[in-house]
Amino acid sequence: MNEAVYVGKAGVDGATNAGWLLGHFMPAGDPRHSAEVEVKWGVHPPGEARSRWATGELRTALLVLVSGAFRVELPDRTVVLREPGDYLVWGRGVDHSWYAERESVVLTVRWPSVPGYRVEPPVRR
Repeated sequence: MNEAVYVGKAGVDGATNAGWLLGHFMPAGDPRHSAEVEVKWGVHPPGEARSRWATGELRTALLVLVSGAFRVELPDRTVVLREPGDYLVWGRGVDHSWYAERESVVLTVRWPSVPGYRVEPPVRR
């Protein structure tokens, strides 16, 4: 088997690491280890919210709605992604939080992959 290739299932693999599939937090030597980018398959039940705002952000992020209705709160506005394929990009220094208005699946890509951003698990409102 080629050790530079990994085949998995986002729902299964993500369940063991808060949805994160790729980034600095994967073991060295694993093809999913990266200091350049992080990828998350987020499955969020209705009413789930980020436990606290992300502040002092050093990364750029892309969040794509796969299904559901997902609200992203930014300092100056709120964006609700409602149709599959709706997406939002925010840059370094943009504080944010989120809330699942309905059961939602989102794909998040962040770059670079920076250690130290782990927060408490999401909460239900």
